[in-house]
Order: sequence, then structure tokens, then C-alpha cells
Amino acid sequence: MSKKNILASVRKMTEDILKTTDMELIDLEYVKEGPFKYLRIYIDKPGGVNVDDTADVSRILSKKLDEADLIKDQYFLEVSSPGVERPFKREEDFQNNIGNVVEAKFYKPVDGKKSLLGVLKEKKDNNIVIEAQDKTYEIELEDISKINRVIEDF
Repeated sequence: MSKKNILASVRKMTEDILKTTDMELIDLEYVKEGPFKYLRIYIDKPGGVNVDDTADVSRILSKKLDEADLIKDQYFLEVSSPGVERPFKREEDFQNNIGNVVEAKFYKPVDGKKSLLGVLKEKKDNNIVIEAQDKTYEIELEDISKINRVIEDF
């Protein structure tokens, strides 16, 4: 089974598990790191997930995966919180972080900078607005290699 089909099947299984809870699937990945393969499931809920949440989802999903026998190779299943400083991947990630400090990294320099730390002011269809050092930057999404919230430590 292709990686794309595995991810689609695991997404469906995970969403079915979560639909009766207040948790949501944030992201999933199936990656090879060194000699090992990992199936990582990132879940969240208002107020954040705890160890019991991740353990419950892991136990149920592990059983479903064993029954479906989708992945023939040996792998490690990890279910966790995506973390506060996770990269933005969904529209909701941008919308939920308007007004927060973010760090955006670029494929090519924007105004001579490879990255920018500032307040996310707006998310439009194909770009975002960041205010940094009393200057406003409008940046195309296609120019951003990674963007995430930054927790300030004052």
C-alpha cells in the first residue's frame, strides 16, 4: 500500500475514533528516521490533551491498525500533542494565532531577511501580514517554508 493510501486510511480511522470526543486530529505523518519508521498522530482539544487522552487514542488506534494490517513494515506508533509552537498547516492554525508572536522562515529572503519574528496581524487567501519592528510585511504563503507561534519568555 502506498504511503498516501496509508495516511488516508489512518486519517479516517483516527477521525472515527475522535468523533465522539472533544479532540481533533491536527496532523499525521509516516516517516523513516534512520533505520526506523514512525507513524505519528498529533491530536489536540480545547485546553490541550493530556497523557490519558494520548494513551486512550493510541490503544484504540493500535488495535484498529493491527486488525486492518495496512502497514507491512515494522513501525512505531506515536500519539501526542502537536505542541504550542507547532508549524502552521491548516487555516485554523493561522486564524487562531492572529495577534500572537510568530516566526516565519522563507525559501528566499524577504526584504533581505531569511526569517521574521513579529505579530501575525492578518491571514488573507494567499498571504499573511506580520508586524515586526514597527514595519508591516505582507508575505505570500508560497514564500514561507515554515511558520509557527513563538512563546515569549519575558
